[in-house]
Amino acid sequence: MALTNPSLISRFAEIGIHDRPTVGGKGASLGELARAGIRVPPGCVVTTAAFEQFVARVDPQGSIRRQIEQSPADDLTACTSVATEARARIESATLPEDLQAEIAGHYQELHTIAATSRYSEPVAIRSSATSEDSADASFAGLQDTYLWVRGVDSVIEHVRKCWASLYAVESVMYRRRLKLPEQGLAMGVVIQRMIDSRCSGVMFTRSPNTGDRSVVVVEASWGLGSAIVSGEVTPDKYVVGKITGEIVSRTVSQKMRMHRPNPAGAGVIDEEVPVGQQNAPCLSDNELHALIEIAKQVERHYGCPQDIEWAIARDLPPGENVFLLQSRPETVWAAKEATPVAAPKGKPFDHVFSLLGGGAGKK
Repeated sequence: MALTNPSLISRFAEIGIHDRPTVGGKGASLGELARAGIRVPPGCVVTTAAFEQFVARVDPQGSIRRQIEQSPADDLTACTSVATEARARIESATLPEDLQAEIAGHYQELHTIAATSRYSEPVAIRSSATSEDSADASFAGLQDTYLWVRGVDSVIEHVRKCWASLYAVESVMYRRRLKLPEQGLAMGVVIQRMIDSRCSGVMFTRSPNTGDRSVVVVEASWGLGSAIVSGEVTPDKYVVGKITGEIVSRTVSQKMRMHRPNPAGAGVIDEEVPVGQQNAPCLSDNELHALIEIAKQVERHYGCPQDIEWAIARDLPPGENVFLLQSRPETVWAAKEATPVAAPKGKPFDHVFSLLGGGAGKK
């Protein structure tokens, strides 16, 4: 279907959570947070319309989606072959000139913001698939994110890499096992100012271990949050009461490694934490309570428990240095509390007979 004057790039201020079909889950969440008055690093999203135009040029016959949908979910060899070919086609293609020009313009706009608000120069390029963090599936970690990307040519290259990561083998296998259709699946790409994080981490507005909704659990480590995500560091952990603000428990870990910007240019390096910081808490009590207040605000806004990524900027003063990088619905305990798909039956075979009586094949 031809697109009529589609928007190729949207600023965070122009989008919200209901724009998931046009900017993907991550982009929609960032726009929603920004519009709700939560401090997020400024940025924009290359929309799914841009992705669809690009894919239509690369694959006008729609063979990529068709071949993926025809691949057996339990055939790793077939899925790997199809996914590898699809990813290679996307990564080797050139972006349309009008899209390159729009990306360059928005990248320059972020530079202008940086000059007036003390943000650093580089950007993060983050995949934002339309199905990620939805009620039916979570694609967190299956598509690519690139940190500390510098220069418009590199930004354009990494937008294409994010699009291609929709066809990573792991992502394709996940979709096939869930029997998700390829038609309508698309990728937005977030282009966002990087925060030079003194420390960063995640927080949950209910306990991930017990499901307790009266507490916020915060995990924190030095440097960029990618060290926690990759499992290279055991973070400090705090449990704080939502109502009283009491720090119920505090565990300060030995944090041996951290990720930080590469001083030689683009990208991130993994290095040893200075000895004097390894056993020191990376959050003050004031910073911890500031995070708790933001977590409560976000949960109130969405109306359900949240899984939140955050960062504290190295070069900004207190009150201006706490940023949220993402917020998504908590899924583990929400799934446990969900109503079962099928009502309990008296005997196991009653389920089979009920399917044979008219429910077979329904999803």
